[in-house]
Amino acid sequence: MIKKTLAILLLACMMLAMAACGQTVAPAPAEQPAEAPAEAPVEAPVEEPVEEPAPEPVTYRLGMGVSLNTDSSKTGNAQVDATFAAVVLDEAGKILCAKLDVAQNKMDVTDGQVDTEKEFKTKLELGDDYNMAKFSDAVAEWYDQAAAFEAYIIGKTADEVAGMETVVNDEGHEVTTDETLYASCSISIGDFKEAIVKACNDDQGIDVILPAGDTFSLGIAAISTSEESTPAGDEDGVVKMYTDYAAVIVDPDGKILAALTDATQPQIKINSAGEIVESTFKGTKRELKEDYNMVKFSDATREWYEQAASFCEFAAGKTVDELRATELKLNDEGHMVFVDETLFASVSISVDGFIDVVTKAAENAPAL
Repeated sequence: MIKKTLAILLLACMMLAMAACGQTVAPAPAEQPAEAPAEAPVEAPVEEPVEEPAPEPVTYRLGMGVSLNTDSSKTGNAQVDATFAAVVLDEAGKILCAKLDVAQNKMDVTDGQVDTEKEFKTKLELGDDYNMAKFSDAVAEWYDQAAAFEAYIIGKTADEVAGMETVVNDEGHEVTTDETLYASCSISIGDFKEAIVKACNDDQGIDVILPAGDTFSLGIAAISTSEESTPAGDEDGVVKMYTDYAAVIVDPDGKILAALTDATQPQIKINSAGEIVESTFKGTKRELKEDYNMVKFSDATREWYEQAASFCEFAAGKTVDELRATELKLNDEGHMVFVDETLFASVSISVDGFIDVVTKAAENAPAL
């Protein structure tokens, strides 16, 4: 009886304890595995900018040519017609740029007299004053027609220019058979062609290497004098209308990138009646090379064409003002020469004429 009572009391105590927690006893939850940390997002690789290779520099070639004749000389008039041209060629030998002008020098030699102080202008310098349109049936002034020819030959090679078809018209002029060109250039183009082909094939031309995309302009000039001419008397007189030429490539800042210079010395003998006795022209000084005989008949250490080339190397990289500021002196023979001994060692001849014609050509280059 007592055991039964104790069992009842123990059961009652257990029930009161469970009621006091207010919840049902449940088995402990199974241990859950720890969650793996989230992986960091994978970043796309950063692509390094690809540098484009710098464009290859471009090589251009500057050439110059002169076509000269004295065919228009006659009694009372000595005349030299010198058509000169400059071209810039690309690496394939095609014309990128071309310039033409004519030094048409005339002198009245009536009674064998000469004018040693005569001033000369080229056809380009005369401009409208050349009066081609006014006194002929020309389609345009000379400088306009020359510009039309220059534009027509862009992209052509020397052989293609030489192969341009022409015909002799009723006035005896060699004109183009191309109707499109003839509409803007109806004048004789024989000397144009010859001067351009000579310029393209210039074996003393200069290569100019420039960064791709760089711009430049081409200028030409000619300066003529007659100061060495002599009148006729008991002996024949000689008309010496000598001309210096230059062609230059100029950058947008006016700096000379490359230069060429040449000279012609035709001689026209006249008698006291003003008749033409003889005309002589052997070639330009650059064309003559050693046959100009500067070393043989003077104390020069180098031929004219070599000294001219050295001067042009000196001019490259300079502006017009810098070139004109070059220090010169008058030597014992009356020539203006370099003061600088290093320069004089390679160019011992008179250089004031070089400076004058090269700077003039640079100033004639179209502004960029």
